[in-house]
Amino acid sequence: MKTLEETLTWLVDIPSVTGDEGRICTAIATRLYPSLGRDAVVRFSDSLIVGRRTGRPLLLLAGHLDTVPSQGQDPAHVARGRLHGLGAADMKAGLAVMIHLLEDPSIQAGPYDVFGIFYAGEEGPSSGNQLEEVLTRAAWVSQAEFAVVLEPSDGELQIGCNGVINAMVSFEGKSAHSARPWLGENAVTKAGEWMTRLHQMEPAEVDIDGLVYREVISVTRASGGIANNIIPPRFDLNVNYRFPPTRSLKEAKAYLAEMCSEADGFVITDSAPSGPVRVDTPFVTKLAKISGAPRAAKQGWTDVARFGVYGVPAVNYGPGEAAQAHQVAESVALADLKTVYQTLHSVLGDEDLGDNR
Repeated sequence: MKTLEETLTWLVDIPSVTGDEGRICTAIATRLYPSLGRDAVVRFSDSLIVGRRTGRPLLLLAGHLDTVPSQGQDPAHVARGRLHGLGAADMKAGLAVMIHLLEDPSIQAGPYDVFGIFYAGEEGPSSGNQLEEVLTRAAWVSQAEFAVVLEPSDGELQIGCNGVINAMVSFEGKSAHSARPWLGENAVTKAGEWMTRLHQMEPAEVDIDGLVYREVISVTRASGGIANNIIPPRFDLNVNYRFPPTRSLKEAKAYLAEMCSEADGFVITDSAPSGPVRVDTPFVTKLAKISGAPRAAKQGWTDVARFGVYGVPAVNYGPGEAAQAHQVAESVALADLKTVYQTLHSVLGDEDLGDNR
């Protein structure tokens, strides 16, 4: 039987950049066949849904298989109690915990039908997120009592999540020789006042049941210009908007469009709703009691939002620190794996939870 450290090392050393999750999907399926049986491991594209229905209350564990592109990280290695490597925190540590829970005979024989969803495409555009395919093709999943998304959560129960919109914002000008700029209009400097106001905006805090979400708008990419001696006729920016659960997706789109109304072009390229805030569900109450973890707002977007669309209450609770995600020196404390594993093992094996649904 592998240890959590060995399993995480194995997972980190299987490359799985977004769009290339086939190998890790096959590897996890192959590993789970002996303990659950082939009929309990179902594949949709490069995603898996793992478990067996018996009629007991249904609980879901969910984690994405993909990572962001490599920044030259070394293979998985341990130093000072932390395992380092691409995806170690975001979120192969969570996958390791999921695998060990699903392999445990006491969980399989416990009071719940515990299913794991291992899905591709989370780090890319929302349209490529294969959790949507799993939830659509296995429609019975929406009957679940609860879902735990094992994203790194800083030892907290992170409730809900901000929504996200990406938009292409464009400023139009007119090209001219840079020696005679008055004959044209510089699209880059035309955007200057608007960008300065955006730069000076402070995060807007939104309190929901004592949980503070921060609304922010950021320019994350910019491109413009043809040559060093040509006044740029066009300037394109990607604007990333993180909006709180108090705004619907429709309201958030309208607000961002208003904020970008000075631009000559505005096109939303990607969007995902916020996650509903459900602080006092029986499962969260039980998880909080057993873990001792405080409740907190989730600033980043996670698939608790997608589960919310399908009517499944969900919480973010997984090993690692969110700040480690996408870092060159990404790592996770091995103690976090053990803590999350033991907590979820206790919750999933707790008969009393069924009486509190």
